Amino acid sequence: MKPQIIILVVLGLVIAGWALWLVSGRSLSIGEVAPPVTAVITDGVQFIDIAAKGGYSPRVIVAKAGVQSVIRVATNGTFDCSSSVVIPALGYQKFLSPTGTEDIVLSPEQAHGTLQGTCTMGMYSFRVEF
Repeated sequence: MKPQIIILVVLGLVIAGWALWLVSGRSLSIGEVAPPVTAVITDGVQFIDIAAKGGYSPRVIVAKAGVQSVIRVATNGTFDCSSSVVIPALGYQKFLSPTGTEDIVLSPEQAHGTLQGTCTMGMYSFRVEF
């Protein structure tokens, strides 16, 4: 087999692999909105899970109002601004450990309306809609 043919075959495989990777790992387009994530209720307690690294994910969580709730913020090698959480409506502000989980307990009275959380710089945010 000629070297030019081998190079063309390898290049074609690389391009095909790259194209498949792009299609399978599709992210949201500008203006496209991700569907909201729903909180999970276990044994009468509502758990609202948020990952903090390079921002907060998910950014919008739908939860049931008036239920004992726990916002669980998980970090995993997080050293950016999202390692600090501010929830003004609760008077909550904390710098999280780089890896671990922080539980923020909400009474049924606190679990209502829209609860906005940000990093200390306001660059990243999340929202819980009760």
